[in-house]
Amino acid sequence: MTPQAVLAQPFTLPNGVVIKNRLFKSAMSEALGNRERAPTPELVRLYQAWADGGVGLCVTGNVMIDRRALGEPGNVVIEDDRHLAELKAWAQAATRGGTRCWVQLNHPGKQSPKGLNKETVAPSAVPFRDDMKAFFATPRELTDAEIHALVERYGRAAGIVKQAGFSGVQIHGAHGYLVSQFLSPHHNRRTDDWGGTAEKRRRFVLAVYRSMREHVGPDFPVGIKLNSADFQRGGFTEEESLDTIRALAEAGIDLIEVSGGTYEAPAMTGIKADKAPVKDSTRQREAYFMAFAEKARQAVKTPLVVTGGFRSSQGMAEAISSGAVDMVGLARALAVEPALPQRLLNGQEPTHVIKPIKTGIKFIDKMGLLEVTWYTGQLKRIGKGEPPKPTESALWVFAKFIAHQLGVGQKKRSPTKLRAS
Repeated sequence: MTPQAVLAQPFTLPNGVVIKNRLFKSAMSEALGNRERAPTPELVRLYQAWADGGVGLCVTGNVMIDRRALGEPGNVVIEDDRHLAELKAWAQAATRGGTRCWVQLNHPGKQSPKGLNKETVAPSAVPFRDDMKAFFATPRELTDAEIHALVERYGRAAGIVKQAGFSGVQIHGAHGYLVSQFLSPHHNRRTDDWGGTAEKRRRFVLAVYRSMREHVGPDFPVGIKLNSADFQRGGFTEEESLDTIRALAEAGIDLIEVSGGTYEAPAMTGIKADKAPVKDSTRQREAYFMAFAEKARQAVKTPLVVTGGFRSSQGMAEAISSGAVDMVGLARALAVEPALPQRLLNGQEPTHVIKPIKTGIKFIDKMGLLEVTWYTGQLKRIGKGEPPKPTESALWVFAKFIAHQLGVGQKKRSPTKLRAS
């Protein structure tokens, strides 16, 4: 089969839901929510562009479950049905042309820039490494009651997602956010029922999944984005990830997207904490996490997706034909070329080569936050109806981000703002 023929094949989930092709748009943070944390017309326009671009399954950027815990300025938050009309408009645009759209639900935990929230919380009060403490505060450890309340928030938000007309929901269990923090022995140093052993560290993600399932029923797709590893000393390992995958598969998860890394070790962008370059064998196979996906495939029959590193239709088709994965995940490429799926399905190659975003300042370039910020800017351009700008300066984007963060912090500290809140 030609690469485009492989990519054009429909895929049926175990619950019978059919996805029209094997191209999976992975989550990217759009930061296109309004001041009330509702979806905006720009967000609707962005997802209409992706749906019209031909992707089979589109996963939204991280939608937060608690307005007190934002990951970035401009996050959409789902706590209840107060913004149901806006969510329905978003879902309608995102599912045009038979595209499926799942909402990724998230809580940042400790991984939230200083000044954005009143406080940050996490499984344990573990600070960031020294060169990142200026940007991220040391979190407060969650109480047992707070953990149970968060589990319910995930479930309630999933129920609203279904009510709004989206096609499914995804748990963000990767990249160093709250679920990922619970799984990691580096971030989770608890000695109660939520930590202390790998089995107890898995308890939170399994509780989140069960809560979601209770709110959406047995036939609504629930997936997860999960780290293959954290790539941090003392962090979540491949062995623990495989055990987590087995537990989720047994619980009934519908699809697992494999990624890896955190803000401190952004392996999902091709950068690791130890500065080790991506191996030649990995580059030749394109996907960063294919070797792990092969191990996961041996462990479970649950549908798998790998995101990160794909550059050509041939590389994508080979990943699927190998049997290790069922779909290929694309993210950054779709931020600079939203109609890329159409090109691939027409036998054409991407017009832009995706490379790590760098300012030339080492301590900044090691931060996954820079990649998030640069690509968020591209998404905002598409949302405004403007073309992406692949050559935009990373240093300029980072400077704008810092200026915005300082402005947010000043507003939060002002008496007028406090009275209005």
